[in-house]
Amino acid sequence: MNIQRISELPALPQRPENSHKGTFGKVLVIAGSSGMSGAACLAGMGALRGGAGLVFLAIPESIQSIVSTMNPCYLTIPLKVDQHGQLSEESETLLFDQIDHFDAVAIGPGCGTHKWIQQLTLSLYTKLKRTLIVDADALNALAASDRPLPTPGGPRILTPHPGEFSRLIHKSIAEIEQQREALSIAFAKQHQIVLLLKGANSIITDGSRFAINSTGNSGMATGGSGDVLTGLITALSGQGLETFEAAQLAACLHGMAGDRAAQELSQHALIASDLSDYLPAAWLALTKD
Repeated sequence: MNIQRISELPALPQRPENSHKGTFGKVLVIAGSSGMSGAACLAGMGALRGGAGLVFLAIPESIQSIVSTMNPCYLTIPLKVDQHGQLSEESETLLFDQIDHFDAVAIGPGCGTHKWIQQLTLSLYTKLKRTLIVDADALNALAASDRPLPTPGGPRILTPHPGEFSRLIHKSIAEIEQQREALSIAFAKQHQIVLLLKGANSIITDGSRFAINSTGNSGMATGGSGDVLTGLITALSGQGLETFEAAQLAACLHGMAGDRAAQELSQHALIASDLSDYLPAAWLALTKD
């Protein structure tokens, strides 16, 4: 099997002078649950700092007041969830009536293990023709299914950490750490997706190409860091980067932001919201190179 190792970053998304917010993508992140409003906010900030023109967060209505007041730059779509953990028919109709109008969609940060997120993840995975980024609890929803990973309905980017990848491929974390590249490439090729296996020296692969990200530091090993990355990948996908390129560039920018934050704040004190705060500096560094 001929695997091409990619060392160069893709070209940055263009910012034409004669443009408007629609030029830079309309993206949706389905995120959050009771007690996990922060995940939605962090993913939203990652998408905003990733350059998306319009960022929408679809969240349970129980946390809308929290999420909507955290930042005035993203928009929220409240979803009604009943006492049985099911998405109401009204909310499901609302979501699916709008879903094809987005340039990229992400699902998973802070969503929990409710029935509605499991059903919605599988439905979007098999039916959505736009790019779908699958993270966190949405990955666990795929892993919990008693069926093999379904055929994707469009471009897919999966962003597991080793524990989530372990559940997806039914191998131990120790086995994964011993064969990170081989297992990542084989999984991506088999399921026709882009995989971003997170961790030190994250691996990005579509089964025929792979890249290893060298940016980042251990200060980024903190709750919410991955949510910012999900938003960032979604923003880049919404701006027209193909899936491998979006995942590769997002991993690099995410790590660069973490490195700059650590230089000024220390690795010990770094928190996830610092990553979105330092993404502008990461962008500036890339645009100057």
